[in-house]
Amino acid sequence: QVVLDLDETLVSAYESSGLPPIVRTQAVEAGLHCFDMECISTDKDVEGKQKVNHVTVFERPGLHEFLQKTSEFADLILFTAGLEGYARPLVDIIDAHNRFKLRLYRPSTVTTEYREHVKDLSCLSKDFSRIVIVDNNPFSFIVQPLNGIPCVPFSAGQHSDDQVTDNGHQSFNGSGPLICTCSLIFFVLFFS
Repeated sequence: QVVLDLDETLVSAYESSGLPPIVRTQAVEAGLHCFDMECISTDKDVEGKQKVNHVTVFERPGLHEFLQKTSEFADLILFTAGLEGYARPLVDIIDAHNRFKLRLYRPSTVTTEYREHVKDLSCLSKDFSRIVIVDNNPFSFIVQPLNGIPCVPFSAGQHSDDQVTDNGHQSFNGSGPLICTCSLIFFVLFFS
């Protein structure tokens, strides 16, 4: 199983009203794919109705190819500390091919003495020899640090991000750092 974080790992999301237009313009000109969406807030307006937030989402370069390639050799699981009202519609968009076998949101995280919203992999498997988590925040996998694969946080300002692509090229050939790391780990786990 490959467990993937959402924010700053697969995508970078911003409240649309707070995103400077120049950031969006430069990101799009640099080739980043982005989309706007609405998501349900946990806050309510003065009439007691749930608020709707407008969010601009930037996809990490190579995202779809990474999901496709990784799903060929592992079950993909989304595990985010984000709230479902925000994360579910976002993942519905980026995972149109339903490559995630399971989606876990903030209520599935745990609190430790060090941090809130920690992703304890024991809710997925008792066999930690066949599971890894890819996350930009090492505290997210503090309960099982040997199962964690840290990645560089992704933001709209990183136009040349190459964590899941081949040396920064937009064309994906399956040899980006995360694919190589995940593939190597799974080869060792399953064939040793």
